[in-house]
Amino acid sequence: MDTPVVAPSPSTASTADAAAEVLRRLVGRDDAVLRDGQGEAVEALVDRRARALVVQRTGWGKSAVYFVSTALLRARGAGPTLLVSPLLALMRDQVAAAARAGVRAVEISSATAHENDLALQALAADEVDVLLISPERLVNPAFAEQVLPDLLARTGLLVVDEAHCISDWGHDFRPDYRRIRDLLGRLPEGTPVLATTATANERVVADVAEQLSAPAPGSSQPVEVLTVRGPLARDSLRLGVLDLPDDAARLAWLAAHLPDLPGSGIVYTLTVAAAEDTAAALRASGHEVLAYTGRTDDADRREAEAALRENRVKALVATSALGMGFDKPDLGFVVHLGAPSSPVSYYQQVGRAGRAVERADVLLLPGREDRAVWSYFATASMPRQEDATAVLDALEGAQRPVSAAALEAVADVRRTRLELLLKVLAVDGAVERVRGGWTATGRPWVYDADRYAQVAATRTAEQESMVAYERTPECRMAFLQEALDDATAAPCGRCDRCAGPWYPVDLPDDAREAASAALRKAGTTLDARAQWPTGADRLGVPVKGKISADEQVGTGRALARTSDLGWGSRLRDLLGDVSGDPERVRDVAVPPDVLQACIPVLAAWDWARRPVAVVAMPSQKRPTLVQSLATGLAELGRLPYLGVLPATPGHPPARAGSGNSAFRLAGVWGAFGEADELVAQLPAGSDGPVLLVDDVVDTRWTMTVAGRQLRRAGVQVLPFALAVVG
Repeated sequence: MDTPVVAPSPSTASTADAAAEVLRRLVGRDDAVLRDGQGEAVEALVDRRARALVVQRTGWGKSAVYFVSTALLRARGAGPTLLVSPLLALMRDQVAAAARAGVRAVEISSATAHENDLALQALAADEVDVLLISPERLVNPAFAEQVLPDLLARTGLLVVDEAHCISDWGHDFRPDYRRIRDLLGRLPEGTPVLATTATANERVVADVAEQLSAPAPGSSQPVEVLTVRGPLARDSLRLGVLDLPDDAARLAWLAAHLPDLPGSGIVYTLTVAAAEDTAAALRASGHEVLAYTGRTDDADRREAEAALRENRVKALVATSALGMGFDKPDLGFVVHLGAPSSPVSYYQQVGRAGRAVERADVLLLPGREDRAVWSYFATASMPRQEDATAVLDALEGAQRPVSAAALEAVADVRRTRLELLLKVLAVDGAVERVRGGWTATGRPWVYDADRYAQVAATRTAEQESMVAYERTPECRMAFLQEALDDATAAPCGRCDRCAGPWYPVDLPDDAREAASAALRKAGTTLDARAQWPTGADRLGVPVKGKISADEQVGTGRALARTSDLGWGSRLRDLLGDVSGDPERVRDVAVPPDVLQACIPVLAAWDWARRPVAVVAMPSQKRPTLVQSLATGLAELGRLPYLGVLPATPGHPPARAGSGNSAFRLAGVWGAFGEADELVAQLPAGSDGPVLLVDDVVDTRWTMTVAGRQLRRAGVQVLPFALAVVG
């Protein structure tokens, strides 16, 4: 490890003087001084060993408070700082920042698995000043059992960064952050605690402060929490909203005017597909950009972050995966293609810009799809009572730990939501993650319906507030400040409401044509299912393991994803609801433009053998659309149309919202009849695959089971659908 730079001895310098010296090393400037509030927080942590909540604007210097405090506490003989951070990008930035102050920081995460042993060895040797972990690390069985007890016993300072994640009233609640309250009860008496955030209104501040006040070990009295709160206005930001008619116009504006935006920056999108589509279209127009999403692997994320910091790209086109804590002080702009679901979340993201430059441009380009995306994510972190009950019943009746995969056979939710449910139950003490899976603790658990209803209502109100931000005739910065309950809100004099539009509104013809051409491109792959889901046999489906080669369909194609730019919007309009609400489903004959768009998708398909016939799926929701699509494709391809795959009479429809693989498979198992009569219609000598046509594909189990019937009748199967959900 590097040799630490020791802070001045408390016997020869006051806390304020010592803090100023560490700060100057941290920022690399001899004239640096502590800002209002920084000194107050440092003094509270170092001299009074207090608990403090710091709510300050992005770029204010919250990280300076905990690095300076760490240096001073370590000089006084305190143990290492434990810093809980939500994102890997934040951790990497914090490690680099700490080194500038002579503070030895290391991270332990799933992305640094090969380095974790070295970090733990250094920690045991007291060669680490700051250990950074994610909240999920707190429930890692090995870490919780082997590392955490000793670490907490000698922790000199606990730091909770992005503390709004503690509160389910916050815009980015994370269940594992609730474990911070448990940590407080395990710290030695007098251990200082610091929580920091830039995005918390009064309700969230009160909730976080209440949790931070958890009694010290052996006490029943709440601990006083010092709240340091400052004004949230960002003088460098110039805000604006430009409402354009469609995806093509938004993409054209960006392609035409990206070079006009200052420096380098971030283009935020609401979905992974939109980020990837936008990045591809901008690169095709000659712009140096990279996509950055939850699907981007860690090595590529690191390279993208470095490319942006070093100004080797004009922008990263990113989802919220590039969010809290990403630090580029000279970031020149933030553009949103689609609005986040609340002004608070929006403030957090635009706060990436303008930290060390006099002016940064922030522009929102709202999208028609915004409300649909908001609705999908609004209650993602809130459990459903029937799912929680099913999981608890299964765990209480189990003789050994149960894996999340096995629990998919008892709770009809997708894996990501199941894991969130398990985290909520674990934080509430009802279940526990151990080696080998999950177990029930036996502690009673009551579904807090009132609280979840209140949170859902709050989310809805936040969405309406975001729409109000887009439409407000008043100052936009003041609007964001008021959303965060900042009493200092006042007109900024810079935004498009205060000073008039500062952004160009023209859409050059060539940019519009290029954007339209990019969005007309269609086609996405449907990978074939290769494995039956774990636990399917518990739901009455007699299969397990690999899907045999003689029952497996081939790799298919779809026109587009419902979240894609361009065709995604067109398909959402055509299909109506795709989440399972039958009252909002649309069923019409396939429009000519949609049918024509399928032709290049089929033409580009690199199949080994061309289809010899077309079969339609038996659709309960959109029979007109599916059959007109199948017959249309057959006519265009000059292929025989064999008809609709037989459906089993009286078979119940798949339950709306059926999300995970085990339940989806169980819902469609037995839904389709034998296909021998259909296959018998094939012209003599036809031994190629048939094209199996459907409207919407989500989990791919309907196509898998239907295709299995055709495979058992002796033909190869190539699935084709209009849309993939997601």
